[in-house]
Amino acid sequence: MDTKKILYITQEITPYLPESPIATNCRYLPQAIQEKGQEIRTFMPKFGSINERRNQLHEVIRLSGMNLIINDTDHPLIIKVASIQAARMQIYFIDNDDYFKRKNTITNDEGIEFEDNDERSVFYVRGVLETIKKLRWIPDIIDCHGWMTALTGLYIKKAYADDPCFKNSKVVYSLYNDDFKQPFNDNFAEKLISNGIQSKDVADLKGAINYETLSNFAIKYADGVIQSEQNTNSNILDFAKKSGKNFLPYQGNVEESVDAINNFYENL
Repeated sequence: MDTKKILYITQEITPYLPESPIATNCRYLPQAIQEKGQEIRTFMPKFGSINERRNQLHEVIRLSGMNLIINDTDHPLIIKVASIQAARMQIYFIDNDDYFKRKNTITNDEGIEFEDNDERSVFYVRGVLETIKKLRWIPDIIDCHGWMTALTGLYIKKAYADDPCFKNSKVVYSLYNDDFKQPFNDNFAEKLISNGIQSKDVADLKGAINYETLSNFAIKYADGVIQSEQNTNSNILDFAKKSGKNFLPYQGNVEESVDAINNFYENL
């Protein structure tokens, strides 16, 4: 089999954030896939709770410096990197003071989800894709973990459809039990309309967007779906199975599932 380039876009990785199904899976799955002979890149947001000194993060000046416009406002894109030495893996971090400097990840101290989580998701996905373009690294597979990555398929299929970096990339959406409670703002779809993305492309995102709506939207724009946690939303699972997309049911932990996932990538 030819070596494939696998891009992992995730919202959590341990040890940078506490262990969770996403954080643990995205720590060990890229390593296991790399050990299968594939080439990987891994991205996550640089949440304010991540200690830069302890984790030895440093800014990559040649990749930073771009501004992304979201809801008519410029937001500087800052790229940082760190290494997990034991895994021989580099982790790229998407940073921005407006969206990620706060010390909490998804919710405030009272457990209430941030009102701008929708824009944080937009900035994160666009930031990853723009950084990949600067790296001139062309992914064969883009595997997305967590609802904050749900817009990746839309951008790949529409905004970057003709971009040489992404025009042949296959998008995988990995399902978890990572429900959020606070629906996105009613004008979420309007914030997504840009070059290559028209109103009809985001017609499924009208009104208040809940977790199920966003997940189904991600599946619609994906080429494949992996059930990465055993107890996931049954309605979303049914939607995935009926979507006609390539679907891999839950296979167990990374050690138990790596061969099946690697084959899934190969078959896409």
